[in-house]
Amino acid sequence: MNDRAATSSLPVRRLPRPDAARLAGLALLAALIGAAAVGPALVGHDPASQSRLDARQGPSAAPLLGTDHLGRDITARLLSGARLSLGLARLSAVTAALPGALLGVLAARAGGRTNRLLTAFADAVLALPGLLLVLMLAGIAPGSWWALNVGISLTLWVEYFRDTRQRARVVLAVAAVEASRMLRPGPWPILRRHIVSEIGPGLLTIAAFGVTTAVTAVAALGFVSVGIRPPQAE
Repeated sequence: MNDRAATSSLPVRRLPRPDAARLAGLALLAALIGAAAVGPALVGHDPASQSRLDARQGPSAAPLLGTDHLGRDITARLLSGARLSLGLARLSAVTAALPGALLGVLAARAGGRTNRLLTAFADAVLALPGLLLVLMLAGIAPGSWWALNVGISLTLWVEYFRDTRQRARVVLAVAAVEASRMLRPGPWPILRRHIVSEIGPGLLTIAAFGVTTAVTAVAALGFVSVGIRPPQAE
């Protein structure tokens, strides 16, 4: 009876209710991502279709945001560019996270010379201006999406490496991991049970910032005529 009374008297933790501004932001973000995923099919117009007779039309029911100086539907081009930019940004985040996280775990587990070599290589890449590295690769194959992907991934992987290496070193020193090593289960069970659960939330946070960095880099390269070439919208 006393145990029940003591249990009932404990304070109950309630999850904070999201405010209206946060819900509105999430709804707007979901709407933008959904519109970018559907692309120009949402408005039913070809983003590359030109018509001099329809040039410089104002916003209306058919061209929602009007047309440009070549008669192209601005709404369709915005949706097409958003789909390309977000798709390339997500691809760059994934291709940067995989090698960065794996090399970080390798450096933390191996230690010694392997750790020093990988850390020195990451510091050398970090010393280079990120946009300059992307410009070099984009200049080799101008207008190619894979060159942009490789350049952005080479710029972003260092953050994943440094965060994963630091967190993995702490996890590998825990007593539970030391006990698991005595049972000789192999590296994959330790990686799955202990390391992934610890470094996963941090990697998602870095990936969120990486996507925004990639979108900004694609826009900057397009501004200097090194990114995606016309008539492709970006």
